[in-house]
Amino acid sequence: MMKKDTNTHNESLPDYPIEIAFPDITPYKTGNGEIPYLYHFDSGVAGPHVMINALTHGNEVCGAIVVKELIDLAIQPRQGKLTLAFANVAAYLTFDSQHPDASRFVDQDLNRVWTKEILDDLSQDSTELQRARQLRPIIDEVDVLLDLHSMHEKCPPLCVCGPQDKGLELALEQQSPAWIIRDEGHPEGCRMRDYADFGDPNSTKNALLVECGQHWESSAVTVARDVTARFLMLHGLIQYKDLPSDWFQPIESKMNIVQVTEPVVATSMDFHFTDHYQGLEVFQKANSVIAYQDGQQVTTPYENCVLVMPSVRQLRPGVTVVRLGELQSA
Repeated sequence: MMKKDTNTHNESLPDYPIEIAFPDITPYKTGNGEIPYLYHFDSGVAGPHVMINALTHGNEVCGAIVVKELIDLAIQPRQGKLTLAFANVAAYLTFDSQHPDASRFVDQDLNRVWTKEILDDLSQDSTELQRARQLRPIIDEVDVLLDLHSMHEKCPPLCVCGPQDKGLELALEQQSPAWIIRDEGHPEGCRMRDYADFGDPNSTKNALLVECGQHWESSAVTVARDVTARFLMLHGLIQYKDLPSDWFQPIESKMNIVQVTEPVVATSMDFHFTDHYQGLEVFQKANSVIAYQDGQQVTTPYENCVLVMPSVRQLRPGVTVVRLGELQSA
């Protein structure tokens, strides 16, 4: 079993208040099938198989609230199939408000294990791998996935669409959030949204990962409800009247596309940003100094460079502390 890395704490980082009550999800343990904490509904009418996934990380509660609410509302798809999942429940159940980042995972990041090679290799084992292998059979059947996340810092919501054109097209159709991040993933491992056919340009299967806001802010729940409602409507599983009207938020007039070009990966514990960046800051000039690593400057490589999800809250060698992207027009 892989050993969990110890979370670091930097006294200069702001402590965000926990504005959200973490719901008790243990009553949902049995699900409605063979997989714990997973609900599957078949309309009996032809249509796509859509999955709404929450708790890929155990401390990202906004998605869990939305999945719980959908179950409690007894939402039934008008066409196709709907799967609702609480993913890393083991991590979620360890949540401690005094150490809120510690429940991100138990043994390893669940969002870095999604390759056939890793999932098939039974010599590797961890709490997260066991859960991934439980979820895998139904994820293999899903046509379109929405993976709900939140962020360490108080950054505006953003949608991660992956490197393929089909992902960008889906994000633009979705219309919310207004910031779209195109990327190749993380060097530490493969995400669920990039798994198998989701990441295959020749497959019609598709996925979006939405970062709804800072982990503890109540507005993250508002965003999670909105993007989930729009995702289900986009694929014809519900109509507007099937959900409370306050789930839907106004659409922003402009969408921004950011093409990630490279990660900045910590090589040691000697890394610090030049300011407390929260994400989506745009540096108009190339060679702007944004951080220092091992005494050396870290600079922007081009004009209109965007910082994508900068954070040192999980600082350790090998972790991506920020990704750099070029701002493009929608």
